[in-house]
Amino acid sequence: MNKSVFFGVFMASVLLFGSCGGNNNQQYADDEDSTTVEDLSSRDRTVYGICTSNSAMNTLEMITDSGDTLKLNVARARETGKVFGGFDSSDRLAVVPDSTGRTALQVINLNALMGDWVMPDPIDGSAEVGIRIKEGGIAESIEQSVIVYRTWKIVNGELEILLVREGGGDEQETNRYEILMLGPDTLAYRTIGKPRDETETFEYNRWKEKPKVDLHGLELEDTSDEFNKI
Repeated sequence: MNKSVFFGVFMASVLLFGSCGGNNNQQYADDEDSTTVEDLSSRDRTVYGICTSNSAMNTLEMITDSGDTLKLNVARARETGKVFGGFDSSDRLAVVPDSTGRTALQVINLNALMGDWVMPDPIDGSAEVGIRIKEGGIAESIEQSVIVYRTWKIVNGELEILLVREGGGDEQETNRYEILMLGPDTLAYRTIGKPRDETETFEYNRWKEKPKVDLHGLELEDTSDEFNKI
């Protein structure tokens, strides 16, 4: 075979092989990039920390759990009604920042969220039932045995509650809720991830101890009439 012809065939083979290898590498890179994007979209972006005294109406400064100082503009969160429970110095907060890390999309006052929340029993309204939200992610049921609450946490600004239903054995159920309102005495949230006609809204009031009736100051009725005589 002529040397020039042989050299041409050899170079064509090299170029063809190199081209195939480049396509494979590009495919792997695309797959890796798509996986990274998917992971980032599902990652919990909630930041926890303590509000400092340098915070103001539309500015939030907090010391995060990792020890960093984070300064955020909360004007957008206020405009969209996503500041729940307000914030003040020393309050523990759960904040969802935007991609720049300079704007808060949602602020949840965890001190305001924790406590005993009750509503009239939906079955007959004769008693109050509800949920107790405690420190450390612990949740408990109040005056109800059908649903046993176990844990709670904030995931990307949503309230996630783990529970066990009566008759379901030890099978755990995890539900997510969109917080609608959080005030000194009011908590409301609704289910996420269900069809519109199955969406359920929970509206609670903070539990308050009922005043006890003082019987010491009551006077007994005079029963000296003829009918009460023995």
